[in-house]
Amino acid sequence: MEEFFELRTYKIYPGKMSEWIEFMEKTIIPFQVSKGMVINGSFTVEEDNETYVWIRRFNSKEHKEKLYIDVYESEKWKNEIAPKVNKLINREAIKVVNLKSTNLSVIK
Repeated sequence: MEEFFELRTYKIYPGKMSEWIEFMEKTIIPFQVSKGMVINGSFTVEEDNETYVWIRRFNSKEHKEKLYIDVYESEKWKNEIAPKVNKLINREAIKVVNLKSTNLSVIK
C-alpha cells in the first residue's frame, strides 16, 4: 500500500473542547510526533463544540502498525495520556477513515 492519510473524528464531551484542544496541542501531538507520527492537520468544526477532526499521514500499512505500537503501547500513553483522553472524548464515537490522495490533491 502506498502512502495514505488517516482521518479521525472525535466527539468531545460537552464543555470540554478547550481542554481537549490544549491537551492535543501541548501533550498528544508533541508526543506522537516524537514517536514519528506525521500530523497534517488538527481541526474543530465550525458551530459544533463537540466535534474534533485530525489527519495523520503514514508511508504504508506497516508503517502505521509500527507507529501505533510505538505510541499506544508505550507506558507514557497507557499511564499518563490515555486516562485523561478517556475523560475528554467519547471513545465509542470515534470514527477513523483511511484516505488516498488523488492526483490533484495538494497534500500527498
